[in-house]
Amino acid sequence: MRHRRQGSPPPPGNTARVYADRGAAGRTLAAALREHDWVDPVVLGLARGGVPVAAEVAAELSAPLDVTVARKIGAPGRPEFGIGAVTAHGPIVVDEDSVRMLGMTRADLDEASARERQEVLRRLDVYQGGREPERLEGRDVIVIDDGLATGVTATAALRALRREHPRRLVFASPVCAPQAAAALRDEADLVFCVSEPPHFQAVGQWYADFSQTSDDEVVELLAAHSRGGR
Repeated sequence: MRHRRQGSPPPPGNTARVYADRGAAGRTLAAALREHDWVDPVVLGLARGGVPVAAEVAAELSAPLDVTVARKIGAPGRPEFGIGAVTAHGPIVVDEDSVRMLGMTRADLDEASARERQEVLRRLDVYQGGREPERLEGRDVIVIDDGLATGVTATAALRALRREHPRRLVFASPVCAPQAAAALRDEADLVFCVSEPPHFQAVGQWYADFSQTSDDEVVELLAAHSRGGR
């Protein structure tokens, strides 16, 4: 049974939007992105939580939905503390200051990276299910997540996707930490955030229902939206 996870309440006095769930957030984001002119767009959900948001955008734009996967590299003994991120084949993104502070060796980093890359490959195998991924070259590629906190996984995803030679590489999210959004503008041609609350602490603050998205849900959404309703 899927358990409904409550997000933490935002700080008192903060007027940024709180979304009922990822679907509601996706519809709000889709309405904003609809106002832009897109050239042969393809929408990529950053798995897993970004896929339900991206599905709403893909439907609104009549664009195909696909998935991109990046995995956070956690600090030794503190997996919640991200020191970097990897994709299936792209470059490793590392917070060098954190690595030095923790005294991690190159061997430590290589071991953690290899472990997370294997999980990326496993997820891609499950999500694609033998289906060919969407062609990205020469198209507007819109990468979507349910929120932007540190930006490390988004950075890894964008750097890997840049190698596919998109016409324009865009990152969009319903809610972003202002500092992370500013840093990500060096990686994407456009960073679009519905809101950038100054008291951002965690993505879950901005959702009433922040239940974890399952692999099965990702597969179902990709099957329903992979051709953008065409």
